[in-house]
Amino acid sequence: MIREPSAHSVAGGASAPVASAPAALKQIAVLVETDSSAGCRLIRGISNYADRHGLWHLLLDPRDHEHRSALPDGWQGHGIIARITSQKQLEKLQARGLPLVNVDDVIEPQPGLSSVITDERALAEMALAHLLDRGFRQFAYFAPPSLDYSKRRGAAFVEHVQAAGYECAVYKPGYRAGRRLGWAERLKRVDRWIRTLPHPIGVLAVDANRGRQLAEICHLSGIRVPDDVAVLAGSLDELLCDVSTPPLSSINVASERIGHDAAQLLDAMMVGRDAPSTPFEIPPRGVQSRQSTDLLAIDDEEIVDALRYIRQHACRGIIVEDILRQVPISRRSLEIQFRKYLGRSPAREIRRVQLERSRDLLGRRELSITEVALACGFANATRFGVAFKKDTGKTPHSFRKELLAGQRQTTIGV
Repeated sequence: MIREPSAHSVAGGASAPVASAPAALKQIAVLVETDSSAGCRLIRGISNYADRHGLWHLLLDPRDHEHRSALPDGWQGHGIIARITSQKQLEKLQARGLPLVNVDDVIEPQPGLSSVITDERALAEMALAHLLDRGFRQFAYFAPPSLDYSKRRGAAFVEHVQAAGYECAVYKPGYRAGRRLGWAERLKRVDRWIRTLPHPIGVLAVDANRGRQLAEICHLSGIRVPDDVAVLAGSLDELLCDVSTPPLSSINVASERIGHDAAQLLDAMMVGRDAPSTPFEIPPRGVQSRQSTDLLAIDDEEIVDALRYIRQHACRGIIVEDILRQVPISRRSLEIQFRKYLGRSPAREIRRVQLERSRDLLGRRELSITEVALACGFANATRFGVAFKKDTGKTPHSFRKELLAGQRQTTIGV
């Protein structure tokens, strides 16, 4: 990752090489855990920025003798990127007198603290839309008391659910963050809460770890996932989501972009630019749909059949007439019922499924834009590009560049 400046010669080669002072190597501390999927992706985003723009040496995930995130005594550096989880940690880092960028929202925004964090309102909107698209009209939020995350995700989700005209149950087990409970006691409290909920219900868990815990407790309690309780994790951890039973749907938080933009912001601060007064909020990349939300909670069998057909065949380039050949319903009734349950037409649902798939495939470097277009049911890359930009405001190329490199199309201004 460390790039040395190259030597330059005068044109013609007759003169001696032009002397230039080598760029100074900057020592950057990255206090982000390397034992989680999200942390590793965030560090990858920092590395992407350093590869392109900086001559940086990264001190990764330093720990003290109690295995807590902390800078080594005597470390001399130029800047810090950290996942700050407590006021005490913040004060220790600020005492170093170095440019500092926070990459989590566990602590409240405050003057003098620069942050690049997830846009929780966008995440809540994305989560609710995913559950609504599957016909759920009853919702809950699951986040056992913990010092590992803030309350902003839950507050945003409850607000969006209520704004849509629904109620949202919230897990409140009656103990404070930091209290240690045995597995049996945690299971009993969660089991008691789940049994008070109406079924079927769509539940947003604060992160992948808690989503897996909820799915496991449902399994042990004989509660079916997703038939009774559909579980959507508020963050993506590939291992936890894959090994969960059933595999977990999750919000794909833009960790690489957060890391990249945090590095970009730190770089600007290290050359003397003013720190921003408000956090930069990065929207998630999308929803990674798996079996834990693979249920259509709609009581109209014909519409359920139509939706299943769309989700299985949309990327083969189907049209509405193909649905009508599979489902015994008139086109007018199909249109009316789709708008009743989903708020959009069958054609728009086909396009939504195609574009949702395309956002996932654009993250695969080995596929060309044309290959992505064809794999999602579009006739060619041009039609795909028009539909994608209309839906997202970005071209497939710019979306892929941002996705893979963790970059924005505009530079952070500070």
